[in-house]
Amino acid sequence: MRFAEVFKHLGQSVALVNPATRHGKTPVADEKKYLRAFLTGTRESLTASFAKALSSRVQSAFLHSDFYRKSQAPAAIVLYSALANEVSADDILSDALAAGRSVFFPRLDRARDVLSLCKVESRSDLAPGAYGILEPQTPAIDIRSLPPCVVVVPGVAFTILGERMGRGGGHYDRLLAEIPPHAITVGLAYSFQLLDNVPQSGWDRRLNFVVTESAIYPAPDTVWRESGIRAQGGNPR
Repeated sequence: MRFAEVFKHLGQSVALVNPATRHGKTPVADEKKYLRAFLTGTRESLTASFAKALSSRVQSAFLHSDFYRKSQAPAAIVLYSALANEVSADDILSDALAAGRSVFFPRLDRARDVLSLCKVESRSDLAPGAYGILEPQTPAIDIRSLPPCVVVVPGVAFTILGERMGRGGGHYDRLLAEIPPHAITVGLAYSFQLLDNVPQSGWDRRLNFVVTESAIYPAPDTVWRESGIRAQGGNPR
């Protein structure tokens, strides 16, 4: 499902052009604000059934990926609770729990405005928390103690280079900065969220893979060298 097909489904015709750029360069913060509003609105316009169908395809691609399925695949995974039609991670959670993997979810520490990670044993460990997002009620762990793992994050926009634009609070960028370098970082996205380029700030963190319903995009070797692990490739889907 490509960008144009999504808008055909929505009955919309749009041009992804920031009006402010017509008169010169736009500050990164303004570009992000415009793209975030546009793409969040598009995502929230998806019908529940259409979003569920696309989410299932994204998760299927993830679950059949080499980096998740290989015999040496990490025994731990960090997931997220989807918000407002974001790609769901529910199928991945079910698979990980059934396979006996250690599963962690983020919880917002409001006092410090950072994300903590907590281990969950079942869906019942999750309850509505900050901003109505399902969060774990279990104790937080020392993030530095995470075993080799796959870290799955949401986002508003991505590129095939592993660039990511998040929800706007910077919480996941700060979390990714704390994650041990042996972790494999993955973004889940609808194809219309995959752009040619995304405005980046100095604190933005790049990902090792971006997974959509149509393909898996491994980041360039430079990203893998920065993370300290070997590139594992990706298969078009």
